[in-house]
Amino acid sequence: MTKRIAVVPGSFDPITLGHIDIIKRSAKIFDEIHVSVLKNSSKSGLFETQERVSLIEEALHDVPNVVVHSFHGLLVDFCKEINATTIVRGLRAISDFEYEMQLTSMNKKLDDDIETLYMMTNNNYSFISSSVVKEVAQFGGDISEFVPENVNKALKEKIKTKNSK
Repeated sequence: MTKRIAVVPGSFDPITLGHIDIIKRSAKIFDEIHVSVLKNSSKSGLFETQERVSLIEEALHDVPNVVVHSFHGLLVDFCKEINATTIVRGLRAISDFEYEMQLTSMNKKLDDDIETLYMMTNNNYSFISSSVVKEVAQFGGDISEFVPENVNKALKEKIKTKNSK
């Protein structure tokens, strides 16, 4: 029987509990989940790509069928490289759908064999985004209920270091 392999792509700068929710739910559906951190050369994140990979690995250490790594280039090429047939994308609100539909349409044009599965984020996390979490943390707000504990600690440290320069 063929393994059901899916990719959950993103910048994950940083990963939030909303992301974790989507990944863990996907891990129940697929045999293997590849959490794939996009290396975006045109956009510098707060965390380096390898830091994000490490934070995600630590946060998901208890999910055995999840593999975390980074990639650059076209997502459909990456999917072919690891034999993934599905891309899993989380949706928080209807406003996410238009952008996601554009990505899905382009990916479908590039490779008709790769499907995209949309998952609605748990209502508890529907308002959380990496950008909002970073902004709240930047101003000293409590983000502990929005990110895994290891990310909370790393984000506080990163902001402290950044502000001391």
